[in-house]
Amino acid sequence: MRPQSVTVRVLLPSRDIHLAFPTPVAYDEDNTLHHRWLAQRNPYGQTLRAALLSLRDTHGIETRITFRALPFTPMAKLYLVNYTEALFSYYTLHRRTLDHEDRQIEIHDANPMGLVRLFGTDSTSDDTAFVTQSQQWFDSLWESVTTDLTLSS
Repeated sequence: MRPQSVTVRVLLPSRDIHLAFPTPVAYDEDNTLHHRWLAQRNPYGQTLRAALLSLRDTHGIETRITFRALPFTPMAKLYLVNYTEALFSYYTLHRRTLDHEDRQIEIHDANPMGLVRLFGTDSTSDDTAFVTQSQQWFDSLWESVTTDLTLSS
């Protein structure tokens, strides 16, 4: 049976923090990398919002999406689905050169590892424990250290 409504909660790093990654190897006087990251974060969130809100038009599913800002950079990617599944992947850090306008910037950056692990509550007790603990961790962040986030265009 298809759900009649979906609530999506998304945590993203705050615009006001010094990110763990991407971060310049050397001092970045004009915060070029931070501004570039914000220019990517906001359209990502807006695209996600538009895709989820289109569920109403394509499938008749009402969707509510809320973004909140974290005071730190997450070290892993985690998606929790209906309290029953979790998709999880650590980020791996690497050093690379970023071409930006008229210069190159050496940075430490992160990518999710190629393998994303799916955990489900209909699987092993270890999977069920992981999903439950991940949801508790997410909820504790959501309810304590995060702040409202409005994505600017």
